[in-house]
Amino acid sequence: MKVQGSTKIYKDCKVWPGGSRDWDWRETGTEHSPGVQPADVEEVVEKGVQILVIGRGMSEALKVPPSTVEYLKKKGIDVRVLQTEQAVKEYNALVTQGIRVGGVFHSTC
Repeated sequence: MKVQGSTKIYKDCKVWPGGSRDWDWRETGTEHSPGVQPADVEEVVEKGVQILVIGRGMSEALKVPPSTVEYLKKKGIDVRVLQTEQAVKEYNALVTQGIRVGGVFHSTC
């Protein structure tokens, strides 16, 4: 995955207004199931995003448990959970609207 403003090509990434980095699942022990945990999105939440887009992979193998969605809602953040190609389109559309959007994207399965 390529992120504007970065020369790095990512496999999995976290993005927020003005920044991005690798999403290293080993940091939080993430696996396809149970999937994206609050600890995986916390860094992006702390950047002050209004909406968080989660890309579940090309075949949507990465799960997003209800506890993660609830964590985001309690923080006042709208969450969009999509297949990765659709997630990237949604993220880019929100950015062009001037919305403070963040994302975590799984690029493979």
